[in-house]
Amino acid sequence: MEFLHDLTFALLYASLVIAAWVSIERTIFFTAARRDLRALAAGVTVHGTEKPATGKLARQVLACFASVDGSPARSTEHAIDKAFIETQGQFQRRLWVLDTIVTAAPLLGLLGTILGIFETFTALAKSGISDAQGVSAGIGAALLATALGIGVALVCLVINNAFTAWVESLSEDCKLALMELGARPH
Repeated sequence: MEFLHDLTFALLYASLVIAAWVSIERTIFFTAARRDLRALAAGVTVHGTEKPATGKLARQVLACFASVDGSPARSTEHAIDKAFIETQGQFQRRLWVLDTIVTAAPLLGLLGTILGIFETFTALAKSGISDAQGVSAGIGAALLATALGIGVALVCLVINNAFTAWVESLSEDCKLALMELGARPH
């Protein structure tokens, strides 16, 4: 049982590491995406230079417009729709991980608490009730699992909500950039 109790702590700490990695990766991606979308909406300049918008997202969007031959408006609409759908997939990538951690962390904390209390009762059965220090240490470790699970979930919830708001903002920027691209001659 002690192994399982320790495993729940390890899983909670691993969840924090994974959440930190996802947060860093998404922050870098969203920052680059915002820059690319603004460059696409403004023309083909990046940071005031004549350098074309060459970020990953910009290349993806421009590839959708590469097939537009300047003929019917329908092909332009198709390119806009295709680019929007593809960018939404990019924006949502890996956010499910944070959502899963928000859901799983309190459950892992509760499991750790149950296992910790079980360990405490097992120790009581072996040594009797005379070991008050052992009982309080076991209960403390059990409650720490609950606190850690709730803490991990809370941190990930705040991060996930911030990224959800960022995705909504980027989606609006994306719509504007695509409308600007669609209005230009191809």
